[in-house]
Amino acid sequence: MLMSLACRPNPLVMADSVVMKSQSRGRVLVVDDEIHARSAFAELLKDEGFLVETAADAFKGLGKLEEFVPDVIITDLKMPGLDGLTFLEKAKKAVPHASVIVMTAFGTISGAVEAMKRGAHNYLAKPIDFPAAIAVIQRALENARLVQETIKLRERLHERNALGHFVTEDARVREMLDLATQIGQSKATALVVGETGTGKELVAETIHNASPRAAAPFVRVHCASLSDALLESELFGHEKGAFSGAVARRDGRIAQAEGGTLFLDDIHEISALIQGKLLRLLESKTLERVGGTEAITADVRILTATDHDLLEDVKKGTFREDLFYRLNVMTIALPPLRERHGDVNALAAFFLKRYANENGKPIDGIGEDALAALNRYAWPGNVRELENVIEHAVVLCDGPRIRKAHLPSSVAPHDDPHRPPTIPGSTIQALERYAILRTLEHCGGSTSKAAMVLGISARKIQYKLHEYDGVPGPGPLPPSHD
Repeated sequence: MLMSLACRPNPLVMADSVVMKSQSRGRVLVVDDEIHARSAFAELLKDEGFLVETAADAFKGLGKLEEFVPDVIITDLKMPGLDGLTFLEKAKKAVPHASVIVMTAFGTISGAVEAMKRGAHNYLAKPIDFPAAIAVIQRALENARLVQETIKLRERLHERNALGHFVTEDARVREMLDLATQIGQSKATALVVGETGTGKELVAETIHNASPRAAAPFVRVHCASLSDALLESELFGHEKGAFSGAVARRDGRIAQAEGGTLFLDDIHEISALIQGKLLRLLESKTLERVGGTEAITADVRILTATDHDLLEDVKKGTFREDLFYRLNVMTIALPPLRERHGDVNALAAFFLKRYANENGKPIDGIGEDALAALNRYAWPGNVRELENVIEHAVVLCDGPRIRKAHLPSSVAPHDDPHRPPTIPGSTIQALERYAILRTLEHCGGSTSKAAMVLGISARKIQYKLHEYDGVPGPGPLPPSHD
């Protein structure tokens, strides 16, 4: 029995867990054949803000996994039918990202040790100390989210082309990828510079995957998205009581990247305090948690990225010069999309395939008018903006090909259908389209008459009309008299 769950703990004893209520929400499955203990534990977890499901045995627990998909599974080891260890192995296969916590009596701790050898995250001894259990569950949640992030990263990597991370036809980008691979095989720090949306994170992933650390974690932190206080704790971790809400010791992203790579995006955003702590990490391979005094050894490679001129920040005194040179042993400059020859077409085709599959649409390509518009555009938002535009076009597309009319007006301004194309400023394809459709209009829709006027074959006009299908022309066409 979970003796301490028979009645609710004293509110004063629960003070720490109440503080965590807003921070520790997640999906929890409790599997225990003791109905009163199971129900009491579930109610207490719900009071703490968790979404909770319960199961009376391991078989019912496996059934719950299909519809509930928990972040944390809490299971008794001793249950009739399927035992806790077998359930643990089946549950980890069904929900790979979930953290499993086993419950066991004091006299059977050896069973919990065996469970942790088989993949359990932690264990709880019965009778359950609820405030301590909340801290264990919180750490299990953080682990589950990190694992889930890693799984998503691996899925993304499988979608990339043979170059590993980049879809590119540009010679300079290929040279840059070769350089990234060479840097990966070294121990040097590297700074990736480039405009927002160019793919700096993918360059860092390329370096990591080419390194001896490839099998270890690749942990990313977007420095601009966190306040200074949160960023310090997120990077270095904190001790219990270091600040309001710090109810337990917590490892930071540096510890999570142990043996692997830590990627810091928007490095220009970090404060002078964090710059100093980061410099110490690079020089001594040690860190201190927030609120702590113990020097902790860290084996981690640092890669950084920015869209700023860091050297200019050094001259202004907003970025430490010594840190700049420690981070900038190697530099990779990623060109913007508007300077990457051939990449607009290659990337557009890549994103089209992805979003056509996701939306279940049989779209087999991009029309010439749409491709011309995509290549004329300057892409201030770079690859990220192109991806957004192609997804937009896929949603609007109602035929076999993406047309100019499917693109956002910011990328492809929709022309006045009665206004002739501007010269200069229009492509040969746009001029040809206008000439064919306007001639057809004046010839009453007769392809043979239009062909005679234009000096081309009626078959070519019919082919072009098929190509223009779904694209607004210079005016309505009457039925063909052919």
